[in-house]
Amino acid sequence: MTKVLVLFYSSYGHIHTMAQAVAEGARQVPGVTVDVKQVPETVPQEVRHNAGYQDFEVPVATVAELETYDAIIFGTPSRFGNMAAQMKQFIDQCGGLWARNAMVGKVGGVFTSTGSQHGGQESVILSFQIALQHLGMLIAGMPYTFQEQTRIDHIIGGSPYGAGTVAGGASELQPTETDLAGARFQGAHIAQIAARLVATPSVTEQPELV
Repeated sequence: MTKVLVLFYSSYGHIHTMAQAVAEGARQVPGVTVDVKQVPETVPQEVRHNAGYQDFEVPVATVAELETYDAIIFGTPSRFGNMAAQMKQFIDQCGGLWARNAMVGKVGGVFTSTGSQHGGQESVILSFQIALQHLGMLIAGMPYTFQEQTRIDHIIGGSPYGAGTVAGGASELQPTETDLAGARFQGAHIAQIAARLVATPSVTEQPELV
């Protein structure tokens, strides 16, 4: 079996909704099992309550378990054009995995949400991918075979770098059906790539020099 993890951080529910769609898409690929988990919260509960943050009945991931998956699809809202601090803190704990090359050859992807159309839809994903490449992961986005990302008749998120949604300045919007379709597409796309890699010799094996 090919193991896929959808790992997210969500404040107001937009990324949580997108994560469920990503997982739905990945589960459509035969031979793939999918887990959905969230990273630990770093904001005090009182602050979360006052800010209107949502709680999710989703298991909390540990850094140690990341290496047990063949693909990881990360979801984070934008914070000034970068990933959320909660996700960054989690990623920053991956030094031990990096030192052992434990993530090399695994497939990685990112999806996001922003307050506006130009609030970091691309910069969040592109900057996130830097960390994944340092870990040795293979990057997969949302190619233009998902043609809905070119629509201009209504506000949508997403780009060739990954799925996305626009939450609105007061988080009043919800993911559109186009956004959710993009999330499902990316989930299936990455799961398919991971399944093909699992069926072949490990890309981490070094060829014998002659």
